Amino acid sequence: MAFLVALLFFLLPSTLLVSPPASALIRQQLEAPGQTLYQSRHSLRDRSGKTWQVILFKRIKVGGLANVQLRLVGFPEQTVFQHPAPLNLKDSQNQQLSASDVFADKAPAPNVGQYELTDILDSVSASGSLELSLPVENGETQISVPAVIILEWQYLAHEY
Repeated sequence: MAFLVALLFFLLPSTLLVSPPASALIRQQLEAPGQTLYQSRHSLRDRSGKTWQVILFKRIKVGGLANVQLRLVGFPEQTVFQHPAPLNLKDSQNQQLSASDVFADKAPAPNVGQYELTDILDSVSASGSLELSLPVENGETQISVPAVIILEWQYLAHEY
């Protein structure tokens, strides 16, 4: 019995130090017959420490028509997006990109912004982070997206 306790004492801490490999979690949802939604969801903090839901999704409709959009959700009553206003992106190579505002006419809530990335995601370098400049009241808010998430987004855009 003492041997088992000693074995657990030595092996348990070493198993806690080894973390399993990270894997992308891409969700799939059938929205309607012939229409599928794929999502990559993450919670990221802006430079001031506020948490944001960052959701990249690809919607495939009947006939293979697909679009890739990024939805950003801040805390209600703390965040108000400016509409219409583009989302500005800067990659690790200092390449500046701009994504059009999907909710230019009417947003579902003031704390939600959604942007069209179908044509610009391929232009983003996946070798470093991506800086998002969110058009919110009282200036812009910056969120840094790590390279691993950019790779996940590019995988979702091309493989699904």
